[in-house]
Amino acid sequence: MEDILEDCRLRDRNAQRQLFYAFAPQMLAVCTRYVKVKEDAEERMLQGFEKFFAQIDSFSFRGEAAFTAYLKRIMVNECLMLLRKRRIVFEEMEDQDFVMVQEETALERLSAKEIFELILKLPEGYATVFNLFVVEDLSHKEIAQLLGITEGTSKSQLSKARSLLQQMMRTHER
Repeated sequence: MEDILEDCRLRDRNAQRQLFYAFAPQMLAVCTRYVKVKEDAEERMLQGFEKFFAQIDSFSFRGEAAFTAYLKRIMVNECLMLLRKRRIVFEEMEDQDFVMVQEETALERLSAKEIFELILKLPEGYATVFNLFVVEDLSHKEIAQLLGITEGTSKSQLSKARSLLQQMMRTHER
């Protein structure tokens, strides 16, 4: 991996192609979590790789896991830039505690693919906050800063996303 990255630094097209094909499926899945239209997700992924190759000299290899996390962060940021351009709607709410109802049994019966498909059906605002909080493990404060919303709005969007997912899981089970 380190050798391929070094060749990419030297602008070796074959090394860039090899890196792209090794990570494209995983990075497309990341983009698809945020951008529902397949063509838009593909465009974000391509722009993310372009950005990585353009900035490769500032990247220092610290292992494949660190590289994957770095590349994933670029992809998420590319998706968030598109969503900000689209001005997705987040319902503003005051900071308050939200009661969460957990339904482990419904979740346990669904495959990862089925859960992923349900997340894709969430409204963009809900899905974005859900992905940033649950998948990317960001705090509500970090999400609020990234999206230009309040922490309360982030909490509200997450609560509503979880609630809607629970409803969809119950419907899906029937």
